[in-house]
Amino acid sequence: MALDDLAAVADDAAEFEIQPPQPQASASTEPSTNGEVPVLVIVPTHGWRAIDLREVWRYRGLLFALTAREIKIRYKQTILGAAWALIQPLMTTGIFAALFAILMGRANMPTVPGIPYVVSTFCAMLPWQLFAHSLSQSGQSLIAHQAMITKVYFPRLILPFSSVLAALVDFGIALVALLVMMLWYGVTPSWAAVTLPVFMVLAVVASLAGGLLLAALSAIYRDFRYVIPFIVQFGMFLSPVVYSTSSLESKLPDWAMVLYGLNPMVGVIEGFRWALLGIARPPDLMFLVSIVMTFLLLIGSMYYFRRMERTFADVI
Repeated sequence: MALDDLAAVADDAAEFEIQPPQPQASASTEPSTNGEVPVLVIVPTHGWRAIDLREVWRYRGLLFALTAREIKIRYKQTILGAAWALIQPLMTTGIFAALFAILMGRANMPTVPGIPYVVSTFCAMLPWQLFAHSLSQSGQSLIAHQAMITKVYFPRLILPFSSVLAALVDFGIALVALLVMMLWYGVTPSWAAVTLPVFMVLAVVASLAGGLLLAALSAIYRDFRYVIPFIVQFGMFLSPVVYSTSSLESKLPDWAMVLYGLNPMVGVIEGFRWALLGIARPPDLMFLVSIVMTFLLLIGSMYYFRRMERTFADVI
């Protein structure tokens, strides 16, 4: 997108305090009644800033344009195209299914009771892939668009937001594949399937929370661009992706399960399984703890991002 187009969109400045227009001699050759035009003076703010999502909405045209651009770039000059949204989670599920079958036997695989392991794991892969991809792309979003940040104003929150929205495309493709897999294995969802949009929103919230924090940290401390892959890999094994929470309850004490529930993705992943796989047991207290941690992390990440936003153009 041309910088002129971005400048046309940038009609407000939420990360700055705007002083009242002051009269100043105009250099324009256009006729004027008094020979003067108002001048907009922008100065940096100080301290912690409030979160202004209304400004992001005013720039929604830029948000959708960056999202579409990121989707096009991702699949540009690829042979399989959007099929990669299915290949990665399917291969990961197949590898762990074969590994656990060899090491533990099919009867002892860490799956949800009554659900085939491949269905249980692929269901968990949907929110996890959304979260992992959002972390990877959001963490690099400010650095990838440093030319825009240093030349034109727009809400910097748009860059991590666009990465999460782009990841939703892969999520939608994988969700269709999961429904086909459930039909193949004869897994029928219960009435809890109507709550799926709630858990989809929670998955997006968790993705935004982690993405905003890592985006701000990566812009200031470039070491985090190397740390992000380790966070994604390590976090997968701390979350119930290739195993189920029920397989841990008999092996861990109560205090360990409480710590385990502090992981925001625990509640999201188990919520997906409950909504889609027809599991009789609804989310419990551990799920509520995970959800509270998700929203606390989001609020803290947004405030930190806004706090450091005024320095991005100088340090990036």
